[in-house]
Amino acid sequence: MNWDQIEGKWKEMKGKARSSWGELTDDEVDEIAGNREQLIGKLQQKYGMAREQAEKEADDWASRQ
Repeated sequence: MNWDQIEGKWKEMKGKARSSWGELTDDEVDEIAGNREQLIGKLQQKYGMAREQAEKEADDWASRQ
């Protein structure tokens, strides 16, 4: 699934995102709203990831959806 599709179906995808990244709060997941850049930023902030690692995790997650 590409990021445009994820953004369009975010209400359905929120639970999957929360199960993948449990440290994200409901409010943060709502704030992300399917936006790849927002997700990458939150992963960097919450998990202390480098940008490249956060991008890889986000894209790997998207490809599994």
